[in-house]
Amino acid sequence: MTDCQGDVEAENSPMELYRKLAELGDKVRTLKTAKAEKAEVDAAVQLLLKLKIDYKQKTGQDYKAGCPPSENGPVADDGNDEEDDVNPWSVTTSNAKGVDYDKLIVRFGSSKVDQQLVDRIEKVSGQKPHHFIRRGIFFSHRDMHTVLDAYEKKKSFFLYTGRGPSSQAMHVGHLVPFIFTKWLQDVFDVPLVVQLTDDEKYLWKDLTLEQCHQFAVENAKDIIACGFDINKTFIFSDLEYMGASPEFYRNVVKVQKHVTFNQVKGIFGFTDSDCIGKISFPATQAAPSFSNSFPHIFGDKKDIQCLIPCAIDQDPYFRMTRDVAPRIGYLKPALLHSTFFPALQGAQTKMSASDPNSSIFLTDTAKQIKNKINKYAFSGGKDTVEEHRQYGGNVDVDVSFMYLSFFLEDDEQLEKIRQDYTSGALLTGELKKILIDTLQPLIVKHQERRKQITDETVKRFMTPRPLNFKL
Repeated sequence: MTDCQGDVEAENSPMELYRKLAELGDKVRTLKTAKAEKAEVDAAVQLLLKLKIDYKQKTGQDYKAGCPPSENGPVADDGNDEEDDVNPWSVTTSNAKGVDYDKLIVRFGSSKVDQQLVDRIEKVSGQKPHHFIRRGIFFSHRDMHTVLDAYEKKKSFFLYTGRGPSSQAMHVGHLVPFIFTKWLQDVFDVPLVVQLTDDEKYLWKDLTLEQCHQFAVENAKDIIACGFDINKTFIFSDLEYMGASPEFYRNVVKVQKHVTFNQVKGIFGFTDSDCIGKISFPATQAAPSFSNSFPHIFGDKKDIQCLIPCAIDQDPYFRMTRDVAPRIGYLKPALLHSTFFPALQGAQTKMSASDPNSSIFLTDTAKQIKNKINKYAFSGGKDTVEEHRQYGGNVDVDVSFMYLSFFLEDDEQLEKIRQDYTSGALLTGELKKILIDTLQPLIVKHQERRKQITDETVKRFMTPRPLNFKL
């Protein structure tokens, strides 16, 4: 960690101070664990105290690890009183364009995926970056440069992503992290663990344990249909794996010991009326970040870097994880965050698996896809053809264009559609037809692959076993 001495200046933003406090807190813990010289420890502690005072003066809030400065506090903002509500269970915004991701980066304390990082991914991987990266769909990260540094030194990493199985059918938005994770697995040739949080869904939803586990198995079929390499991929259900893996459970307990009730209340908004299962669950989602949670894959190695591709709403879990990791002797996981896939009705909310008209589901027929898009896809077009021809449409709020930005791979074609729609040359009905023609074959192909996935195939993916990769 770079020395923070001399960087403590009045013009530091609240988030810069927060980041420095988090880094310095890690350094103090490392120095104490390593039994460093007393003078060095004392100097770091004194600087930490000074930073905390500066932070309190700047924000009006006490520094709490894992809790970035609140925009509701006395910190000056841009005058917009409406704040996006983003948490692991719901996403709402009053803006028709969707969540303000630049503000979310500041609020969460992550880093923007800029052109320099995109270029570096291309250089290190030797491959053209995935269009999700090129177009800013994966827009934010934590420590991606650290992952690339290690990879350049021939040191492997592993991927970790997951799915909360709340229903039997997944929608197209659920494919986003898996499509991108498969690309990462193929390009970097690394192992992957996929956590199915059937225990979480039991705690949060009105479902039986049996239903949650059955949904996990069915969702696993859709995940496998994305084309993951069985020799490099382990998919596991929490309800099955944690009871069979002492190493995994030990890491859960380690995390539980180092996170207080006040911390999880601050991070996740839990209340006194929430069941104790919810309060302790974040430790279960944290445990796969550590390589020795999977002894059949990594043995007892605890120094293998983890990279987590996920939607930004999952970040609170991993802010907590990153705060705990150095205190229990582990590496902090790195993250790549994606934007949200909007509901058909508009970008103000993310889609719901419980609302069949909010999205295109992987079980939908070609006719259903066509009807849903034509009937429900929010339009950025004008009220009349004449107005649209004259003034053009707004791609920033048009759901059909948003969907194409995810699933139309040709950059030049997407840009032409943008220009034609904005100029009025392309009508809303024509734009919707392009989306229909794009999604129908994509989902048909997925359905064909899924039909080939048997219960036996799922069992093979979910059986703890060695994976084929080089450390």
